[in-house]
Formats: sequence, C-alpha cells, structure tokens
Amino acid sequence: MKQNYTTRSSRLGWLGLFTSLGTLLCCALPILLVTLGFGAVVATVTSQSPWLMTLVEQKIWMFGISGGLLAASAWVIWSQRKTCPIDPELALYCQQAKRWNLRLFWCALAIWGVGFCTAYLALPLRMWLEY
Repeated sequence: MKQNYTTRSSRLGWLGLFTSLGTLLCCALPILLVTLGFGAVVATVTSQSPWLMTLVEQKIWMFGISGGLLAASAWVIWSQRKTCPIDPELALYCQQAKRWNLRLFWCALAIWGVGFCTAYLALPLRMWLEY
C-alpha cells in the first residue's frame, strides 16, 4: 500500500510538472521575450514550431487540466496517512520519495502560477495601471 502511495504521488507530481511547463511555454516565455525586446525570437520560434500556437489557442483547457492534475497531486500528498515502513532501508526510501514529491509539487505549482499570471493577469493589470 505504501509503495502504491509513493508511486501514485510521484506520477502525479511528474505529470503536474510536465503540464505546468506547457503553460510556461505557451504564455509566460513569449511574453517575457517580447518584454525584453526579443520579439523576433518569438516570431521565429512560433513559425518553426506551430504546435506552440495550438497551446496558446487551447490555453483554457491546458490551464484547467494542469490545475486539476496539481490539485489531484496535492490531494494524494496530503490526504494519505504519512507513515513509512519500520524497516530502516525502506523508511529511508519512503522519506526521500516524500521529500521529492513535495519538491516536484511546489516547483510545478510555482511554474503554473507564473504561467497563469502572465496569461490572465498581466494584460488586465497593465491596462488598469495605464502603463
């Protein structure tokens, strides 16, 4: 049962990280590059990789799915009992898996938050500040 917990938590953590990186690629990175004056780089990358435009067009689904995966990952991490086996070697592996799952979760959540802020909050905030 405990192995199932760590395996399921690890898979959800990696899947959450992968999908939140997609939100970063679609929204945060192009805005950052254009802000820094690298608009030609964004134009070149989107012309060479047309799948990025598909991500931008489907950003509502992408943010929804990745947010759902992060919520499921959080539920698995914090809802399960946090006991590890008595065997010292297995207990060490269990503790390491829990630490890595938390690191993955917080990293993915930070990436998702940056993507969300740039995709949905940056332009309204800029218009509100009249900048």
